[in-house]
Parts: sequence; C-alpha cells; structure tokens
Amino acid sequence: MTTTNEADVRISNPGKVLFPADGITKADLADYYQRIAGEMLPWLRDRPIAMIRYPDGLSGDRIVQKNVPRYFPSWVRTADVGKQGGTVRQVVVDRPATLVYLAGQACIEVHGFLSRLGRLRQPDQLIFDLDPPDDTDFGAVVTVAREVRRLLEDELGLVTFVKTTGGRGLHVHVPLNAADDFDAVREFALAAASALAARRPDLMTTDQRRGGRGDRVYLDVMRNAYAQLAVAPYSVRARPGGPVATPIEWAELDGGLQPGDLTVATVPGRRGDPWSAMRARRFGLSRARARLARIAA
Repeated sequence: MTTTNEADVRISNPGKVLFPADGITKADLADYYQRIAGEMLPWLRDRPIAMIRYPDGLSGDRIVQKNVPRYFPSWVRTADVGKQGGTVRQVVVDRPATLVYLAGQACIEVHGFLSRLGRLRQPDQLIFDLDPPDDTDFGAVVTVAREVRRLLEDELGLVTFVKTTGGRGLHVHVPLNAADDFDAVREFALAAASALAARRPDLMTTDQRRGGRGDRVYLDVMRNAYAQLAVAPYSVRARPGGPVATPIEWAELDGGLQPGDLTVATVPGRRGDPWSAMRARRFGLSRARARLARIAA
C-alpha cells in the first residue's frame, strides 16, 4: 500500500507475522519504530541507508535494498549516492513516519552510512566491529571491548561509545570531525586493531579468514570504507526474539548485561540517551595517529 500523506501511513497486512518463533507482526515492528523514533532519528539524520527486508518474514528470503522503489511516496526523503559507474538513490530517514513506512515494507533492519550528506567520503564515525565465534562467551567480547576502549581513550586520547549489535558482538564507535577520508580512517583503525591483536593474540585477531580465527574475537574494521554500512542504533535485527542494536553505557557491561536483554519489547522502556555526549565530542586523528605510531614502534 502507498500513501501520499506522511500523516496517514497505513500498514498493509498488519497482522502478518515476521518473527514466527515470537509472533512479532508487521504492526508490532511498526509500533516499535514509532516508539523509538525520538532516540533513533538523531543517529540516522543525513545518512543514506540500506533496507534489509523480509517480505515473507524471517523464514523467507532476505532482500538487501539500497535503491528506492518507484512506488515510494514523495515525502520519503532520498538522496543520490555516488557509486562506481553512476549513482544510486537511497532513503534518508528524517522523520518517524519514514521508519513506520519502512516497517510496512517489511524492512526489519536499517543500516546506515558512517558519513553524512555533503561529506559522504569523510566519515564522522569510526567503528570497530567485535565479531566473536558463534560459541564464544559474551564475557570474552566484553573483555575485548574494554581493551579497545583502553587503547583508544587512555593511550590515544579519543572518546569511545559502545552498542550491542543484536547478536553476540559489540560495536565500539569513535566520533570524528570528518577531517579524514575513509581510506585514512580505515588505515588508522587497522593499525589500532593490529596493535591490540599483537598484545593479546590469544583473545583477538585481525585475520579476515574464519578458519584462521579459532576461538578468538575478530576485530573487524572493514566497515570503515566509503558506501559500507553499519547497523543503525536502535535498529531491530532479523533474528529470533526481535533483538535490537542498542547504544549502552560502558558501565552496563559491568552489570551483567546480556545481548538478549535488549529487544523490541524492552528497549523502548529504557531511559536516557547513552550516546548524548557524542554530538559534542568529535576528534581528528592526527594526534592519535602519531601516538599509535610510537606505540607500534
């Protein structure tokens, strides 16, 4: 169903079950995004997104869609994003109605750029994706996250923020002032990850080959590249239970927080914005890069 009026977003087939094991319907998904829009929109504003859609629910096919379908209403904001050989028109979420509309399209997950319109080739966030083997205890991921934070904050003078991924991993974000391009940011991130892995080779690795990781946590920095995407803060993940990629306070990792605690049922009841300080604390990498070079030497 389409609508030309953002105030009149109606969900077609609202009773359609998207999460078979949990009974979560399309209407439930839309209700979650409506309720969380106030917290979510600041982290989506001016960032092109990709829609991860499941028209037949989790038991059906997964569609990763960047281009905007022609039938999308005109009030949904879009932007042309450069790619090799041309451009692609992508959604830019700037209002609650857009989130609700996307839910009506069975878009369960929202993934966004690490840069903003106007400076798309210069990221304002750096991300470390801590990716554990499937059978790794979450405590090991927490230990790695603390090691990442210790290096970045205590030794390199940056500021870090953490969010759950909706799986067994964590994302550590560093706010940037968009002075560097993606190549420079990724180079720095890889150097930092390599330094960490050298300190604790028993616990973490930068090896991209799954077969080479063993039971170690993978420090993935490959999302720090132009047009790569990261799951948006407060996005639902297409997994049983309706988990949510949730910004958290670092202290929550000390209190026994488990990834399964943060779902479409529990996240709207949380209070405050754990990432509120990010907007006022953005850094360049020049000084941190010099410090990291000394550490590596």
